[in-house]
Amino acid sequence: MALVPAIAELVSDFIAAGRPSSRNQIMLMGDSAGEHLALITALRLRNAGQWLPQQLVLIYPMIDATAASDSHKRNGEDYVLNSDTLLSGFEAYFPKTDFMHPEASPLWRDDFAGLPPVHIITAEYDPLCDEGEAVFSRLTEQSIECTAQRYKGVIHGFFQLGGICKIARVVMRDIATILSSSDMP
Repeated sequence: MALVPAIAELVSDFIAAGRPSSRNQIMLMGDSAGEHLALITALRLRNAGQWLPQQLVLIYPMIDATAASDSHKRNGEDYVLNSDTLLSGFEAYFPKTDFMHPEASPLWRDDFAGLPPVHIITAEYDPLCDEGEAVFSRLTEQSIECTAQRYKGVIHGFFQLGGICKIARVVMRDIATILSSSDMP
């Protein structure tokens, strides 16, 4: 969990150096475990009363270390990245930590209030698909401005395949559209 404070400190140093000229120009985005880091970093910044990013983009969120969702059962065996492989990340990042700890499984938190707008991307054949859609529901229940899109016919990791996957390029354009239409200066 030491990586999250390091990310927050790095971004604060970046801002202090005048790049970018405003905190309102920063968004946090990540996919899978990177999404986990982005979300926890935003929550820690909020809890510390520091600045917040303008927006969060969470790509196939990996936010429930218990793997309790149906998509882990439905999509957890027959695709390139299976549930066991994904869960090994929690074991590496959170050794000897209860998987219901709010930073190991932020899906189950009830303190999302105060976060910036969030956009969530899920993949139809991803073991994490239901987690992304569940966090969308939890965020909207807690009055966070939130949008979500499930992309059909793709698996976990598709976003990184823009050179060969047309849907990945569509997602990149969708994210660019969301960011260009936000209130970012």
